[in-house]
Amino acid sequence: MADTKLSIVIPYKQRLRNIRAVFTSLAEQTLDQREFEVVVGAMEYDPGFVSLCREFTGRLRIVSVLTAEDWNTSKARNLGIRHATGQVVVVLDADVALAPDALRTLWERYYQHGQNLCVQGQVFGYDEVIDGDVDTVEEQPYDVYRATFAELAGADRSRLDPRWSPEYAAAFARFPWAFVRTGFMALPTATIRRHGLLLDEGFTGWGAEDQEWGLRISRTGTPIVLGQGLYGIHLPHRRDFAAQDRSATETNRYYLAKWPRLELELALAFGGWLEADRLYPEAERELAAAAAGLRLGVVRGTVGGARVLAVGALLGPGRDGVRSVADPEVHALFGQAPHAWEEVLPLAGFALPYADGAVEECHLLPPVARLPERYRAAVRKEAERVARKVLAAPATAPAPAAAVA
Repeated sequence: MADTKLSIVIPYKQRLRNIRAVFTSLAEQTLDQREFEVVVGAMEYDPGFVSLCREFTGRLRIVSVLTAEDWNTSKARNLGIRHATGQVVVVLDADVALAPDALRTLWERYYQHGQNLCVQGQVFGYDEVIDGDVDTVEEQPYDVYRATFAELAGADRSRLDPRWSPEYAAAFARFPWAFVRTGFMALPTATIRRHGLLLDEGFTGWGAEDQEWGLRISRTGTPIVLGQGLYGIHLPHRRDFAAQDRSATETNRYYLAKWPRLELELALAFGGWLEADRLYPEAERELAAAAAGLRLGVVRGTVGGARVLAVGALLGPGRDGVRSVADPEVHALFGQAPHAWEEVLPLAGFALPYADGAVEECHLLPPVARLPERYRAAVRKEAERVARKVLAAPATAPAPAAAVA
């Protein structure tokens, strides 16, 4: 591991034209090719891909890990990460070509002294993704990308990836993990090994697996930073936007179920991370006031054979990260028997990790009615999505925390 500075990990399937350009960009790096390796997690047995790797013999050190399993982006990345031998893992998409100085700059500026950082690189050109209605995409000669890199060298690159723009600064400062993108990023291999930081393969479609990975990286105390002078170009390809949106909906629900956090609810319900940053302080205050010193949550269970959800439940402290239910209304609804409910999540209800029509009834408890109209409306809208019938209790004065603990 000490001899190899960087392991470039690429997930791959059926992107032969794109990955040829990516390999070319890596072969033209100013960092000596003996100081990095390319590790491809390839989820297919494709003679064309093997032949392409052979073309770069002597120009790149390529290690390919091949499997015929169904496509899973996280699994493909993990295949490569497990076989990485470099001091730093650089995760790169199979459709991102790097500027010639990217790897040398990454090493010299961020890692040569053993720094423990998660570094984000800029990626330009996502607007060139082609709608799925187009059957073919014209393959550009690599000279086109060489010219583009020459132009970018003198450009104001902060305008081209919004994460680097002043508009995003406050949101990045509050939620840096939410802006982690696996198109081009780096993390010390020792940090990955020490904390078991593989990607979650439960994300089976397109979506938030990179953000969720960023959250776990952040929780180790590893700073997430926006790299300077590190950039690549996203190569055009076909994409089915409708299928992508459906997939994102499912993966976001998986994400929220795993990490039921207020900021993620706000981002999902109110239009993204800039709005989540703007609303977060106010939402925290309003939820705390409505919960009278406790915390609001949702409780899911079965009543008389029907699937029932309670939103606005008062939650107290608990063990092992699971909060206790400290709400007489919930006990009255579900009963007092042990395991009267199946799930308790510390969510306000702005976004819920359940499918459409997942429950027969959703009860909006009195704390919901004590919220400002903007938040009440969001809770009601989400309740109507997941439940066939919504029952809303009127507002009542919040009880002191000691009375319901």
